[in-house]
Amino acid sequence: MKPIGYWLNRTDQALTASMDSALAEFGLTRLGWQVLNAVEDDPQISDADLPAALAVDPGSAALAAAVEAVLAGGWVTRPGPGRLAPTDDGRLRTAEVARRMAAFRAASAAGITREEYVTAVTVLERMTRNLTAPREGTPDRREPAAGSAPHPAGS
Repeated sequence: MKPIGYWLNRTDQALTASMDSALAEFGLTRLGWQVLNAVEDDPQISDADLPAALAVDPGSAALAAAVEAVLAGGWVTRPGPGRLAPTDDGRLRTAEVARRMAAFRAASAAGITREEYVTAVTVLERMTRNLTAPREGTPDRREPAAGSAPHPAGS
């Protein structure tokens, strides 16, 4: 059996490739879709808060490109310096993409029960906490953004 790290990497790669393909007709990528979801969750999210909301490295070139793409595509706007907010048209188009992503989630979770999905996410969350919790004699480690996806293949 391959170790968990192997399957985490393979799953992440498969999710990204499949989502990028499903989202291409909308001019989005997986990361762009995640940016839109973060803006929907916090309609005045700051650029500074976005990396934590998405569990990506601050200063990520991919994140900067995704933000620029959703801005250029008219999905979001800048209501103030360093802030992102959805446009009215972006909200409508995001709802359309959400319907497509619901079908994607269902297909990606075929043969996986809700209980199996919850168990898998719970185990991964626990492993992350185990690896990011401060330990005696070590510097405090920051924990990635909390929150588990409510649906299979939610990101």
